Amino acid sequence: MIRLTAVAVICIAAAFGQPVPAPAPISLQEALNRAKQYNPQYGAAVVAGALAHEDRVQARAGLAPALSYLNQYIYTEGNGTPSGVFVANDGVHVYSSQGIAHEDLSLAKFADYKRLIAAEAAARARTEIAARGLTLTVVGNYYGLAVAQRKLANARVSLDEANRFVEITRKQEQGGEVAHADVVKAELTQQQRARDLQDAQLAEQKARIALAILLFPDYRQNFNIVDDLNTVASSASFTEVEAKAIAASPELREALSNVREQKYALSSARAGYYPALSFDFFYGINANEFAIVGPDDRHNLGYSAQGSLVIPVWNWGATRSRVKQANLLTKQADLELSAARKALAANLNSAYLEAQAARTQVDSLKSSVSLSEESLRLTILRYQAGEATALEVVDAQSTLALARNAYDDGLSRYRIAWATLETLTGSL
Repeated sequence: MIRLTAVAVICIAAAFGQPVPAPAPISLQEALNRAKQYNPQYGAAVVAGALAHEDRVQARAGLAPALSYLNQYIYTEGNGTPSGVFVANDGVHVYSSQGIAHEDLSLAKFADYKRLIAAEAAARARTEIAARGLTLTVVGNYYGLAVAQRKLANARVSLDEANRFVEITRKQEQGGEVAHADVVKAELTQQQRARDLQDAQLAEQKARIALAILLFPDYRQNFNIVDDLNTVASSASFTEVEAKAIAASPELREALSNVREQKYALSSARAGYYPALSFDFFYGINANEFAIVGPDDRHNLGYSAQGSLVIPVWNWGATRSRVKQANLLTKQADLELSAARKALAANLNSAYLEAQAARTQVDSLKSSVSLSEESLRLTILRYQAGEATALEVVDAQSTLALARNAYDDGLSRYRIAWATLETLTGSL
């Protein structure tokens, strides 16, 4: 089966003179998934989490005996004796071929392993924090583009309304019903609406570029998004939101993991006061001939074992200094945990109040648009009947343009506020 990429389809369509298919609109969830693929900061957080996992794996492996196989040949200068010049080598020729099992047992190694488990949990939490930060950035740019597109449409409608009013004033002037000043006023408004349209086009292009940088591996602007600004999310009580936010907060998990990490680091530092045990087991050949059986039927293949207990006596206060450092870091981690709890409570309250206020204002803003449309319609009718001035019509047009943009801004404010709340609760 032949699979064609979107670029290939566009090139083939252009080559045969066919209309280029419009790209499928990108939903908010798809935008979030795309951003995670191409954002370097989020990628760095993912790599940091993977590195922390490998650190834990290595620390766990360090708790088990290490197996190795030694192959060694030692030549000692001869001096006419069986041992040669160096007595410790026990011969002119020494062959070693041994399997070795080695293990270090110390409180520090166990504490370090526990510390790395907590460090991995903190790294995973930081990955989620990076993901949430990216989510808020994408949401802001996504709805920024949606609003820019709506304002561009509003600017076109406002220009059309200004054009129609220019035609009305010219007809009224020709009929001798109004002065030329009304035409001038209408044309001035028309020119202003044309400039507003240019500004709206620029804002839409800039918003599109800002979002495109987050969504694609290359630079492109040929994409559409799903405008879901009118979607109203279901409301929830603050108690429900708070419970979800506390359970899903990566900031709290990171702070708690940092506290555990520093406590295990303190245990590791204190382990410097206690003895450390190591054990070695050797099996193989360590002889003057590379053979399982030597002269006089001597068996060279065998095993030996040794154990060592190192008792710390004096290191000029280095261990005591490390314990002090660990205590300081533990206190700092406790302080950061307290700050994280307060920050979560403050952010959650702020986001909930913002979402509630934005939701309340949406209906009012929508009503303002309807009233402004009716006001403009009635004002034009009154103008045509000679009961209103051109200034009143222009003022009604400006009020309607502002009401439309304010309504779209209100929708965007609500969607962003609700997305922030969903991010805090882990729903988005």
